[in-house]
Amino acid sequence: MQDIDLSKIKNIHFIGIGGIGISAVARMMMHEGKTVTGQDMQDGEVVEELRKLGMYIVTGQSYEYIPMGTQLIVYTIAIDTYDPELASRIKSQKNIPVLSYPQMLDIISRDKYTIAVAGTHGKTTTTAMIAQILCDTENDPTVIVGSLLVVPHDTLGKKNRSNFIAGKSKYLVVEACEYRRSFLNINPKILVITNIDNDHLDYYKDIKDIQNAFREMAMKAPSDGFVICNPNDPNILDVVKDIKAKVINWQDYFDGNLKLKIPGIHNKKDAAAAQAVSSVLGVNTQETKKALGEFPGTWKRFEFRGKLKSDVLLYDDYAHHPTEIIATLEGFRELYSKEADWKIIVVFQPHLFSRTKLLLDSFAKSFKDADEVILLPIYFAREENDGTISSDILATEINKITNNAKSFTGFKEVEEYLKTRISNMGENNIIVTMGAGEASKVGDSLLND
Repeated sequence: MQDIDLSKIKNIHFIGIGGIGISAVARMMMHEGKTVTGQDMQDGEVVEELRKLGMYIVTGQSYEYIPMGTQLIVYTIAIDTYDPELASRIKSQKNIPVLSYPQMLDIISRDKYTIAVAGTHGKTTTTAMIAQILCDTENDPTVIVGSLLVVPHDTLGKKNRSNFIAGKSKYLVVEACEYRRSFLNINPKILVITNIDNDHLDYYKDIKDIQNAFREMAMKAPSDGFVICNPNDPNILDVVKDIKAKVINWQDYFDGNLKLKIPGIHNKKDAAAAQAVSSVLGVNTQETKKALGEFPGTWKRFEFRGKLKSDVLLYDDYAHHPTEIIATLEGFRELYSKEADWKIIVVFQPHLFSRTKLLLDSFAKSFKDADEVILLPIYFAREENDGTISSDILATEINKITNNAKSFTGFKEVEEYLKTRISNMGENNIIVTMGAGEASKVGDSLLND
């Protein structure tokens, strides 16, 4: 990797700037007074929020979109798959320094007391909870999180939802994604591992391969650092065995009676990990619990979007893995029980052919708390369809267990079906758009109807 002094860079161009992680770094660079431009294949809420800050962003993707005078190019690692020709061209040119998003995190985290939050599930919520605690207790952290914070503490002085908090202290709180081992670029003083599960199987060979990546990450924590995890978890036991850092069990901080604004046992587990971090940092326990009790959640995590004209409640959630779907629906049932005759319709868009195929049996079993499951076509993102998996196949498998799934050919068909259904519905009905793709667009249509 090139040795770059960011203090000498004035003009930075981001390729794939709409990505939830890379966009936070773009915000950070703008906060530091740099001119930030970018490009992304599509518009969306993240891009719109960046434009509100004054960033010039082109919709589309091309080497020609890089402005004259650019002194640094930062790119999303996804372009290696999405657009290998562009990836090859930017990496092979000699005139402008080039860094991947993970490499930028390496530079940013070098001189900070870095708290990195990793794990297959819950890392976004845990990162945001830690941010809430440190902000509310005047520890003034810099934060990079993989979602938009519902109540950001610093958004470059403007009223925008943000995935970046600009702090002045030594603390950097960063969400650390394991995809393509990108988190190995981060230099953690405290590493949180929420859990380890089968995911990103388009890249990793199996759970052992995933564990190896997490072990390499755990080994990066220094001897005077900490790794916060559940060391008794079979998937984590060998990951943290004989590492240099001190291992702290977040289960010791679990409080089943903790009052949170967001439901679900999984959120209380995330809160326990956040409490463990605050304990290491010497934050007062009562102040920690007060901050957690005021935590409002984040964008696309149990996010209430509004009440439709028919009084149906609309939510959106990022759950895209069977474990997450189960936990999310259990959370909904805490608030909206079957005993009170609440009906939950889930509009789910499977994310990736590989994930849907490899975890098909688990997906089929994950919707037991839903009354109806509406399946959109698979969001294929970086993959090609080999014809061996589809939402039709998933619907068939779900129906063998709960007999409550329907598969549709596209968004328009789903929207028309729901609008007809809604006309005959009323109170005690919920629609949840769910997934890591574009399922929320169905909610947009329903709200605008």
